[in-house]
Amino acid sequence: MGTPHDIIGNFFRITFVENPGVAFGISVGKYLPIITVLSFFAIGLVSYYLYIERDKRLELRLGLALILGGAIGNMIDRVLMFIIPGKYTGVVDFIDIGINQHRWYIFNVADASVTIGITLVLLYSLFLAENKQ
Repeated sequence: MGTPHDIIGNFFRITFVENPGVAFGISVGKYLPIITVLSFFAIGLVSYYLYIERDKRLELRLGLALILGGAIGNMIDRVLMFIIPGKYTGVVDFIDIGINQHRWYIFNVADASVTIGITLVLLYSLFLAENKQ
């Protein structure tokens, strides 16, 4: 793990880490190639869904676009792990939030985009989508 650099006191820091697994540092070990292929498939599905929902409300389109952008961002790092092994050992995470020793998992902008996007899609589905019963 890299050296933390305080940005807003101890609450918000920049700390360089490479995450060889998936979300929250969950290790996938020898299954990383399978996860990578599934990620490509998921990117294709989200792209298709965004295309067919292109005339829906902004909340849904924005949510899908954030999910897609975040997935592509993390995919770039993951693919570099296979293209240049040794130099890239994981997805680069750097946003470090917490108070003293009570810290959240270190994450990146792509992770935040996916999280915000999923939240927007869920809110749209629960409160804004037309009821088709």
